[in-house]
Amino acid sequence: MELDIQYIFRFADGREASFAIRLDALRLEPVMPPGAEAEWTRLGFHRCTHCPLQETEHPHCPLARSLVGTVALLGDVLSYDQVDAEVITPERRILHHTSAQNAISAMMGLIIATSGCPHMAFFKPMARFHLPFATEEETMYRAASMYLLGQYFRQQQGLSAEMGFDGLLQLYHNVEIVNRAMANRLRAAAREDGTVNALVLLDMYAKTLPVAVEETLQELRPLYTAYL
Repeated sequence: MELDIQYIFRFADGREASFAIRLDALRLEPVMPPGAEAEWTRLGFHRCTHCPLQETEHPHCPLARSLVGTVALLGDVLSYDQVDAEVITPERRILHHTSAQNAISAMMGLIIATSGCPHMAFFKPMARFHLPFATEEETMYRAASMYLLGQYFRQQQGLSAEMGFDGLLQLYHNVEIVNRAMANRLRAAAREDGTVNALVLLDMYAKTLPVAVEETLQELRPLYTAYL
């Protein structure tokens, strides 16, 4: 069983770029082979300081390889270019007029979570219920809900679990490290700043969540009056 998600970018000059993302619906892993290897995808090239992979088994970074196709088609896009983005999932079709960096960022979030990077695998549940162009509040709610459901499953399996967010904050700290290294890779690969700034947008969420999670969730507390 497969999960198919399509991104279509239509630019003001008439150019169109289309991406078909095919995932195994259970493992949330790409069905299609990763992008071609390139110098900037080598594991040792701007390698993350906390990368657990071994070059003998993984000569190329799985996350970098997953972005080869994106850079090939969108590497010359300027971040402020305007685009009509269309996202087609099994459940819905979404149309959104926005900046190129915002549109690319939405797609990159899905690709990165399912890329095979050990530090991004925790976000596969969010990828399964992909919500492009989510607001900061929506992203916060989804991330917190995802993490607490993960703790429920850990408890069911007899593993340690927490009812707070210390573990989630650590996950996002690891994401920040990945984003910094990946931005350096993309600067070496892309001709313009569209893909780099798309990653910067994702990194902003990673930096914002640890600071704002408690405050934002407290703002949602009135919605849970019936539970209290």
